[in-house]
Amino acid sequence: MATDYDAPRKSDDEAESLDAIKERVPDKNSASVDYDDADGEYESSGSDLSDVDLEVVVLPPQENEFTCIECFLVKHHSQLDHMEAMGGVCKECAA
Repeated sequence: MATDYDAPRKSDDEAESLDAIKERVPDKNSASVDYDDADGEYESSGSDLSDVDLEVVVLPPQENEFTCIECFLVKHHSQLDHMEAMGGVCKECAA
């Protein structure tokens, strides 16, 4: 759809006030965060994860993977650019 940018804009009597717009739209950044400078800790409503058990399965290094000695990321062997004395270097780091 084409827009005519030269067309006159709404007049002042048609424009809504900023306060009226703010009343209609809920504030997305209204999460209540209490920050205590003395402790250096903050509390946010609904973010208490102390009772949640987080379990992560860690796999051993696979035969078709290597760890880049520059960026320390585990990459597929197809991303290997060259080998050095300390280990492999990925294509992104070699560039």
